[in-house]
Amino acid sequence: MIFLIVLLAIALLVTGFEMFLVLGIPALATKAIFYSSMPDLAFIQKTLGGINHTTLLAIPFFIFAAQLMGSGQIASRLTGLVKALVGHARGGMGYTVIGGSMAFGSVSGSAPATVAAMGKMVYPEMRAVGFSDRFSLGLLVASAETALLIPPSITFIIYGWMTGSSIARLFAGGLAVGLVLGLAFAILVRWEAKRSGVKPLKRTTGLEKLQAVRSAGWALGMPAIILGGIYGGVFTPTEAAAVSVVYAILVEAFVYKNLSFSKLVDLTEKSAISTATIFILLALGGVLSFFVTLAQVPTHISDFLAAIEAGPITFLLVVNICFLIAGMFIDPNSALLILVPPLFPVAMALGIDPIHFGMVVTLNIGMGMITPPFGLDIFVASSTLNKPVMDIIKGVWPFIVANVVVLLIITYVPSISLFIPNLIFGQ
Repeated sequence: MIFLIVLLAIALLVTGFEMFLVLGIPALATKAIFYSSMPDLAFIQKTLGGINHTTLLAIPFFIFAAQLMGSGQIASRLTGLVKALVGHARGGMGYTVIGGSMAFGSVSGSAPATVAAMGKMVYPEMRAVGFSDRFSLGLLVASAETALLIPPSITFIIYGWMTGSSIARLFAGGLAVGLVLGLAFAILVRWEAKRSGVKPLKRTTGLEKLQAVRSAGWALGMPAIILGGIYGGVFTPTEAAAVSVVYAILVEAFVYKNLSFSKLVDLTEKSAISTATIFILLALGGVLSFFVTLAQVPTHISDFLAAIEAGPITFLLVVNICFLIAGMFIDPNSALLILVPPLFPVAMALGIDPIHFGMVVTLNIGMGMITPPFGLDIFVASSTLNKPVMDIIKGVWPFIVANVVVLLIITYVPSISLFIPNLIFGQ
């Protein structure tokens, strides 16, 4: 059964169907052919019941917050602060891109939103200081990947909803993994700056740094409220998402005076469209996952691994390959919905920590978003900066190599992913 469903999904994907159809048609076909005795009402209840979860309320709130900040002053002021602190170093604009992407990711949780917001702000300055066009484009696209890891992350929220894992622990683990990935990119920036003779920016004085901190004071309040509130036990990740929207509206409208009522309505509409798209995928993916479980696919995978005497090391290698390939062709949410249900129970049976497994999965998905031929962030950057897709693809290869190295380290050194969660919440 599952083989036929997979073939149908692949055929739909290759022929260019939208992802909601790639997930929905196989789910309907499975119900009609193999579970025809299931009442239609039960099928509908399973579809809608899967997304009737308070945890998922964080997604529309974080999407709305990202729209507000990306179109306002919060994102640019956070980037300006990073530039004031590290811009004077050799390759400082490169570090600014990495740090700015982390800062924007810390309040948006979305890699495509980070590409769109950061691209127009920093690409011209990257070129002005001497970075090549190819390297500048590659760094912009790759750095946005950290938004999937630096909390809050929409990917972590979906993974936590699917697996029952603690979202707060996932956020804590993602902080460490995101910093490791950012460090790997910073090493590439340092090497490229030295090789190309990139000019450092003018060194900022202590007074100028202080002014940058003051200018970004209200913007810094966003990550402080989100992360401080979650880790301090003041509110849940879902409540933090709602607070972030209220805070962003108040700051952009009354402090920075950059948000009119008409602009707010427009941003609300865009956020609603993005939210609807994600929730349709979640609903259909949830049904497909239900049928995968009924077909005992995780049990079959476990039996196969036992038969060939494969342990956690081999299993994680297979997971990396599956998610990397999936990420090259489909969006991250769809990759999660398709692959996590059959693989997560096997990971648990092999004794792999769910937080560690979440880090491996998310890092794979992030790498898939910058990997040709259909990495999503590549096309977002092409549209945002009006650059040919092939130019961006040529620039991302060094960062894909760095990604692979970090992925192997994170995969086989679980303590990196688990150190901060265990430190904050205990083992």
